[in-house]
Amino acid sequence: MNHIIRNTTVLTMNDRNEILEHVDVLIKNGIIARIGPDIADTSEGANTIDGSGKLVMPGLINGHCHVPMTLLRNYADDMDLQTWLFDHIFPVEDRLNGDDVYWGSLLGIMEMLSTGTTCFADMYDHMDAIASAVELSGIRAQLSRGQTSNDAGPDFSEDRAMKESVDFVKKWNGAAEGRITAAMAPHAIYTCSPAYIQAVANNAEKLGVPIHVHLDETVREHEDCLRTHGKTPTAHLYDLGLFELKTIAAHCVCITEDDMRLLREKDVSVIHNPASNLKLASGIAPVPEALSAGLNVCIGTDGASSNNNLNMWEDMYLTSILHKGSTRDPRLITAGEVLKMATVNGAKALGMPRVGSIQEGNKADLIMVDLEKPHLKPLHNLCSALVYSAQGSDVSMTMVDGRILYQDGEFRTIDREKVYYHLEKVCKRLFG
Repeated sequence: MNHIIRNTTVLTMNDRNEILEHVDVLIKNGIIARIGPDIADTSEGANTIDGSGKLVMPGLINGHCHVPMTLLRNYADDMDLQTWLFDHIFPVEDRLNGDDVYWGSLLGIMEMLSTGTTCFADMYDHMDAIASAVELSGIRAQLSRGQTSNDAGPDFSEDRAMKESVDFVKKWNGAAEGRITAAMAPHAIYTCSPAYIQAVANNAEKLGVPIHVHLDETVREHEDCLRTHGKTPTAHLYDLGLFELKTIAAHCVCITEDDMRLLREKDVSVIHNPASNLKLASGIAPVPEALSAGLNVCIGTDGASSNNNLNMWEDMYLTSILHKGSTRDPRLITAGEVLKMATVNGAKALGMPRVGSIQEGNKADLIMVDLEKPHLKPLHNLCSALVYSAQGSDVSMTMVDGRILYQDGEFRTIDREKVYYHLEKVCKRLFG
């Protein structure tokens, strides 16, 4: 279906960061066809959407997530990363099956759609189930099967995770009318041997897909790597050749200035996860320094067990105020920079040049935000209002590829009650 949004405000996030007022947006065949005042309906009965009092802006891009971890939301809190992960999360994840992951994924996708996320990057297990949930829902995603092995190798041809990852890439890369892209994902340096990381990279290169990895998330990871390999985690992965492939690196809490130069050299995108890193007391990533070093910095929520939600607006807010407070410099990371990190930069990181901004010819991955909320009045500065005042609940519509997936509290592609019914059954089995 084609759509025309009438009399709205548009935050383009284009190179000039234009804000257009009292314009129409024509969407044809999933593409933003025209933006301008009083557009004539030449599409033979396009669905008309009243945009008055609303803002049209690019959909948010969640750069790092483990969407089925909605199943573990509020399950294991108030503990450090190593205790949380190895003593509580991994044991439950070992009991998950594909059906569990499917329903947990749909729950997470519902949360993202209702708060304006149109694309996410995910690393997990049972990836066929996540891909099926993405396909059904209509959202866009880069998906990767998380891989772990501390075996010395060199032959990993019979490794289960490696085989599943390769098979997943072959089956799903470019699926769902191009909305699903695939990557390969060595989990982290502390769960993967050097030989295994190189084997993952070799397969990714053969398949022509990028890399998604956790990098330098904690002081413990950083110091253990220095002790074991005599170099930082970034230098370790650099020397292993992983960054020869297009890479998104989640967290980067403890990266150094030298690390930033290596990441910039290889055009590695950094995914900042402020809520998760704060909750697990992992630390504060040097985002202002990374931006100054020319790195492409994006924003992610991480999983709903360490955040504990998938609401990008909260992480956008934290991204701005956290670094101002920790450095006592209120000029750091402006609202406009935060919005770019959550849209344009995310699209660049995931290799999606036609999403992330509202421009003619781009894919119609967009959201509408209700500006008629008390907490958004008076609207002195639009970008400031979005970062410092807006809430995820202000999103009134979410569209991907020109298809409305969520509008005014209604999910167009997902049966809310069915998801809740199966969620209850899953949780009873997992947690008794």
